Amino acid sequence: MEHNSRLEAASLTPGTVRPGGRTAKVRAAVLEATQEVLVEGGFHGLNLDRVAARAGVGKTTVYRRWGSAAALVADLLRDMAEQSVPAADTGSLEADLLANAHLVRQTLTDPRMGPVFQAVIAAAACDEECATALNGFYATRIREWVPCVERAAGRGEVPAGTDAGEVVRAVSAPLYYRFAVSREPLGETDAVRAAGAAVAAAKAGSFTGN
Repeated sequence: MEHNSRLEAASLTPGTVRPGGRTAKVRAAVLEATQEVLVEGGFHGLNLDRVAARAGVGKTTVYRRWGSAAALVADLLRDMAEQSVPAADTGSLEADLLANAHLVRQTLTDPRMGPVFQAVIAAAACDEECATALNGFYATRIREWVPCVERAAGRGEVPAGTDAGEVVRAVSAPLYYRFAVSREPLGETDAVRAAGAAVAAAKAGSFTGN
C-alpha cells in the first residue's frame, strides 16, 4: 500500500513528466506492465486493473492518466518510437537499408516485441486511437531513416528526386506482410532480400515519381 501511495501521488497529466522523477517512474512501470499484458493476452486482454496490479500502481492513477486500453497502447507506441535504435550511417545505401531490414526482422521475431507488435497491429484494425498512434510510430521511424536515402542521393547512389520515405517503406513492407498478413516465418534471408530489392528499385529510379 505504501508503494502504491507513493506512485499514486506522483501521477500528473500527460506531457508533464519529469525525466527521472517519480512520474517518469510511474509511466515506465505502467508501460512495462502494458507490454507484459499484451504479450500474455493481446489487446483484448489488456485490462487497466490488471496493468495497475502488475505495475504496482494504484488503479485510480492508471484510470485518471490513461483512461482506456487504447490510450495505454498509444502511449506505449510513443515511448517505443522515442526509445528506438537510431538509424544507421555506414556511408552506403545498401548497408544502411540492410541495417534497417535487420532491425525490423529482429524486432518482429523477438519473443517479447513480436507479440507486442501483433497486439498493437490488431488493435489498430479495430480502434481509431490505436490506429493513429501506430501511424505516428511508423512516421517517426521513417523520418529517422529518411536521411540515409537523402545522403545516398547526395553521393549519386540514387537519382535526384528519389522519395526517401517510400524507399524506407519498401524495405519493411515485405517483412511486415510476412509477419502480420501471411504469418510466414521471417528469416535473415527475407531481410536481405527486402533491403536488396529496395536498393535496386531506388537505383533504377522507381521512387522518383517520374
